[in-house]
Formats: sequence, structure tokens, C-alpha cells
Amino acid sequence: MMSASALFFYLISAFILGTGLLAVTTRKIFRAAIWLLFSLVGIAGLFFWMQVEFIAAVQIVVYVGGIVVLIIFSIFLTQKTGSEMPGPTPGRTVLAILASVAGFVLSFGLIRQYGFTGTGGKSMSLSVGDVGSQLINTGQYGYALPFEVVSVLLLGAMVGCIVIAMKR
Repeated sequence: MMSASALFFYLISAFILGTGLLAVTTRKIFRAAIWLLFSLVGIAGLFFWMQVEFIAAVQIVVYVGGIVVLIIFSIFLTQKTGSEMPGPTPGRTVLAILASVAGFVLSFGLIRQYGFTGTGGKSMSLSVGDVGSQLINTGQYGYALPFEVVSVLLLGAMVGCIVIAMKR
């Protein structure tokens, strides 16, 4: 019999995979952005399920509140918000299917090779103050570099949204 925790994990995972699949297969650009938003919220839910609340909050603030909102605003600033995107060519469809199958085979091979197992122990109990001091620490176990990479990611998202919104 499956435990409630495992059932909840599978429900969240199915939600993430379903909305991610809808995000890449829909022909309307605005709907793709909304499905991406739901997929990223599902990932935040997975972080909440793993009891890593700070990372879940960062997921919501940075990706859902920052990047997806910028993408949606840039879509609204373009002139063709309601038009359909062109469909994929048959060659690209076959290549995408082959790449997906290769990714699944590689992932399952790595999982089987390393044999990841759950520990069943207590979860981490870091305070937000501890995480904040690690974010500005440049030494070992410091996260100053990833923090700067996230800021460059947000800058790239803003530049991309401006490029999308520019009139030709």
C-alpha cells in the first residue's frame, strides 16, 4: 500500500510534468506562459513537500514572481498576443522525441547506477538568518556566487523580455 507522502509526491510530480508538457505543446504563446507559471508553482510545491520552505519561497519570488511575470508582460506588449505560434516540423518532432527518450534512458541509468535511497531521517532545520549569512559568505559553503548568477539570470530575462516586446 502506498503511503500518503508517496501519493502526494506522485500527484505533485504528475502536475509538474503535465503542466510542463502543456507549456511546450500549446500553440498559443500566452497559454504557454501560463502553463509555465503553473509548472513552476508545482516545483515550489515540491520544495514545500520536502520541507525546504526558504527555497520554495525563492522559487516563487524569483521564477514565478519575476521571470514569468516579465515574460507575460512582454507577451502583452507585442502586437500578436492572441495569434498561434507555428507548428513544429516533422523533423523537429522526431528529434524532440529522440532527445526525450535519450534523456529518460540516461536519467534512469544514472539513478540505477548510483542507487539513490531515502534516509528517513530528520529534515534540515536551518533558520532564515543562517541561510542569509551563507548567501553573503564568499568562503567554503558560501552562496555568494550562485546569488550573483541568479541576478544575472534575472537580468537576462529582462533583456529577453525587452527584445520580445520591441516593435520591428
